[in-house]
Amino acid sequence: MMTLEELPGIGKARLETLENAGIHTLRDLLTTLPSSYRDTTGSLAPEEMEQGLEGCVEGIVQRVGKPSFFKGRSTVRAVLALEGGTMEMVFINQPWSADRFKTGEKAVFYGRVTRMRSGRWGMYCPSPVTERAILPEYRALPSIPGKTLRKIIQCALEHLEECCPETLPADLRKRWRLCERNFALRQAHFPTDRESLKIALRRMAFEEMLLYQAAASMARGRREEGIAIRVPDDAAERFFARFPYRPTRAQERVLEEIRQDLCGPNAMGRLVQGDVGSGKTAVAFGSMYFAYLGGWTSALMAPTEILARQHYESAGAVLGPLGMRLALVTGSLKSRERKETAERIRAGEVDAVIGTHALLSEDILPPRLGLVVTDEQHRFGVKQRKALTEKGEKANTLVMSATPIPRTLSLILYGDLDVSVIDEMPPGRIPVKTRIVPEEKREGLYGFIRAEAAAGRQCYIVCPLVEENESLDVRSAQEEYAVLTQGPLKGLRLGVTWGAQKEEEKQKTLAAFAAGEVDVLVSTTVIEVGVNVPNASVMVIENAERFGLSQLHQLRGRVGRGGGEAWCFLMASPNPRLKALCESTDGFRIAEEDLKQRGPGDFLGTRQHGHALLPALALGGDSALLTECAACVRELNTGPYREERAQVYAEAEKVYGEKMKGIAMN
Repeated sequence: MMTLEELPGIGKARLETLENAGIHTLRDLLTTLPSSYRDTTGSLAPEEMEQGLEGCVEGIVQRVGKPSFFKGRSTVRAVLALEGGTMEMVFINQPWSADRFKTGEKAVFYGRVTRMRSGRWGMYCPSPVTERAILPEYRALPSIPGKTLRKIIQCALEHLEECCPETLPADLRKRWRLCERNFALRQAHFPTDRESLKIALRRMAFEEMLLYQAAASMARGRREEGIAIRVPDDAAERFFARFPYRPTRAQERVLEEIRQDLCGPNAMGRLVQGDVGSGKTAVAFGSMYFAYLGGWTSALMAPTEILARQHYESAGAVLGPLGMRLALVTGSLKSRERKETAERIRAGEVDAVIGTHALLSEDILPPRLGLVVTDEQHRFGVKQRKALTEKGEKANTLVMSATPIPRTLSLILYGDLDVSVIDEMPPGRIPVKTRIVPEEKREGLYGFIRAEAAAGRQCYIVCPLVEENESLDVRSAQEEYAVLTQGPLKGLRLGVTWGAQKEEEKQKTLAAFAAGEVDVLVSTTVIEVGVNVPNASVMVIENAERFGLSQLHQLRGRVGRGGGEAWCFLMASPNPRLKALCESTDGFRIAEEDLKQRGPGDFLGTRQHGHALLPALALGGDSALLTECAACVRELNTGPYREERAQVYAEAEKVYGEKMKGIAMN
């Protein structure tokens, strides 16, 4: 069988690059799918335009401006006349574009559609199209550009038959309408048309998820023996008796599931999902109380220092009166305070330790660690969670997420974790009122913000992440802050924070907002998780059409946490997608809608290492495919398909066996 180094164009350096990327054989190479496709076979009509859509536009060049210069950067603006409308083409740092395109000429461009400040649709730095085709685009590797990798794969495809045998049983393929694997691989790399590509990606995505779920099923069945914690039957009643309100039935159900896990012989690995405000933290504290009753310590890790401190204060009010001794460990503790805290923990004088990733330090060693809780678990990598769990001997693991995810997707994202859903909100919580605000009503919105500030309440203004070549039409958080402090919100106390800001400055700004020292916090989505300000009553989201529905719902959950009336204003032109958010406050329903509209790609995204967990599913999956795959797994596990099941599970072990050992609970 041919080896990688025998392929044309692969020398020693490129071979090393491929091996570092996990590509060791021809089969590995051919199953490395494109990261996306550039489809220039058709053109978008004006009525098909929507924010973020990629595609071709064809028209007549109506006008081309001369290059303008600002801060050393050139900009050329052109107008393209389509059938039934016009589009703006903006070329950044391409001054030659002013002479390249002539008025009256026909032109075809490929790019990402965006709404310009003028209200017109447009594209930034679109590529001129000379060939109508569906071209694969590969993730560039060091010393191997995407185009070079495409040529290498094209050569490798000549040896496809000898290195990539069929992996799924013929009868299973027939029942679930799946094409042969080699047809799928050829079309996935070099599609002849849209329909063939769709058929190919469906096959690859189906196989990927089927094998992953089979591997997860095996991992659940092999869950190792863990610490059995003896928890009294009435422990939950004793815990909730300390609360000023009755727990919801969902909280009671989930806490009982956790109690049964802790009492069992195998290590618990459970995800608790619930909307913002559904009472996940109370359930986490209840599980820590269970560990305490059984004579074990627990650790809770939060993604930010502010959230860790808030959990520590809340735990003090709930768990302190129950006799539990608590400690806080964060990166900002002074040397002497940290040393004293570490000594208390090692001496067994602490029943529960709460902190940030500082809990992973070698000097933090809780004795008899029986339970590890991670909050907003998607903010931590697998290695971080594993490092904390290994401080105990086969400790039980509980992870919490306020990001509603459709159940079919949770099967993928959380591997071998059992999933609990808190699908009920505590009585009395007032839903956040959500409204779409067009540009012409902006001044009225600023007046409303001033009135809220005068009444002692606070406001978030969230700006989207801005790519450098978009900054002319979409303001960054820093630019928005500068404009507001000198203009519409002058005189109010404003703060600003963004992702790349120095951590110390970011924490200082968030702490000031949490303490009520800032009236309006201008930020990127860095505030989506990790800050709880009950006094915040207004959330303004600029360019709301650029966000996914689930992310908008997450941001909306930052306000109204104090029990009063709260508002979320979406700065955008009205569209059906945003109207769906205005009509519902159910995070799981919104997540399902988001999945239908955008597919699983945005959910799977950059899980831990900067690329999709299941690339084929991210490329070619949809909610219907997820449902079909789940049905196929049930069919194999319960139906008369023993031989098929054995073949699929053997393949799953081969592909995902080692990976599953490091996913989710481990």
